[in-house]
Amino acid sequence: MSENTLHITNGEILTKYLQKLNFEGDMLSWDEMLCEGPTVKDVTSAKFLDLRKAFFKNTYGFDYKEDEFISEIHRLDHINTYKRVVLWFEYDLFCHINLIAIISLIMQKKAIIPLYLVCSGRIDNEKGLKGLSQLTPQLLKEHYTNKIRLTVDDISLAEKAWSIYCGNNHNLLIPLIVRPSNFIYLSNCLKAHLRRFADTRSGLNTLEYNILKLINTHTINSRHHLSGYVLHYQGFYGYSDLQIERIVNSLESFYTETKDELILNRDGYLLLEHQKNVFNTIDTDMEYGGVRKCEFTYFKDQNKLIKTTLNAH
Repeated sequence: MSENTLHITNGEILTKYLQKLNFEGDMLSWDEMLCEGPTVKDVTSAKFLDLRKAFFKNTYGFDYKEDEFISEIHRLDHINTYKRVVLWFEYDLFCHINLIAIISLIMQKKAIIPLYLVCSGRIDNEKGLKGLSQLTPQLLKEHYTNKIRLTVDDISLAEKAWSIYCGNNHNLLIPLIVRPSNFIYLSNCLKAHLRRFADTRSGLNTLEYNILKLINTHTINSRHHLSGYVLHYQGFYGYSDLQIERIVNSLESFYTETKDELILNRDGYLLLEHQKNVFNTIDTDMEYGGVRKCEFTYFKDQNKLIKTTLNAH
């Protein structure tokens, strides 16, 4: 394992795991969740920090760790003193939005050194998708040995995706879904992102719809129990328990909560049958990069976003 390497991980948990396994080199932990909330292209700007501080305070009720974030990204100011950068990120949307932002930032720093990607997901002879911290030490070291050097085209794709994400037309991401690259899970993540906007039929996005479906098909004892199911069955989103709990709570109008069980109410059943649309009543006060959730709906038949009538000009 190489010296003079900068390892950029998807969070403190993985950083500690790599240190425990004696990976040599400097470690930078990227503890952000850019898949939610407003963003601008330059993550070092005062505007970016102001947007993120307001978002975390208003949405989740806690203070943004501005000093820690600034301290970490300033370590990239001398990035060309390293021989290589290794990016440790997983298969999901949460990780991939962070990943494209980091690559864009690295290129803003005029990096001229190789970038490598270690990405977990599907594992031979195992069910489900695995996060890096879930891998055994042997598997993690094998992933590192088989790390992929990103090409000029890969880096250009990441920069373009981040620029579009920070802009106001996320339909521009659609051509990137079929663009070949070494980001083998990016296509799935971009599809998942588009489906975070409300479906034209119900007014719910895919994750919200699937949460109601879980209540309908499983015996769910509590909101906490439901959040656990969603964390396990969320597919390519990679949301944290905090994010899942917020969504579960936002759907409380569509289920009844007894002492022992969550049960869909009439509106919940109608939504699953696409016989009711709640777009104008459900909480859509969320921003994804440069776009507000309420500004677009997802049209499944054409796999694209449609400007809502309320916001159309």
